[in-house]
Amino acid sequence: MKTLTVGDKAPLFSLLDENNETVSLASYIGKKQVIVYFYPKAMTPGCTVQAQGLRDSKSELEKLNTIVFGISPDETKRLTKFCQRDELNFTLLSDVDHQVADSFGVWGLKKFMGREYDGIHRLTFLIGLDGKISHVFNKFKTKDHHQVVLDFLSSNS
Repeated sequence: MKTLTVGDKAPLFSLLDENNETVSLASYIGKKQVIVYFYPKAMTPGCTVQAQGLRDSKSELEKLNTIVFGISPDETKRLTKFCQRDELNFTLLSDVDHQVADSFGVWGLKKFMGREYDGIHRLTFLIGLDGKISHVFNKFKTKDHHQVVLDFLSSNS
């Protein structure tokens, strides 16, 4: 697993969102900064707290010309339920075959309670207007993820 780093060109992707509509990263390059955050599974405790923090930060993110995409290997049906249940106000994308996760270098071996398996590593990428990775967020707790992102964006805008 080779994770993308600052300066790498972000892989262009198109995925289905929670409404079964195709969303393409290329549509936003040059117009907005893009937060792409990878999370393991919709509606689990940690993923819910992380999503709610981003939901509650939407107006601040918009002021910083930033849009959010959450990506997981969940089917679109589950993403729809997650958005409705938690009144999420940003786009969730379905990466069932984990090709996008692979291209960002966030799919790989994980360990939990003595068990090893392949899955998504919880990482967040900031993609600049030029389409390159301008920051990788890899040190955060799910409950303060949104604040770590906001603090970085505010101090680097």
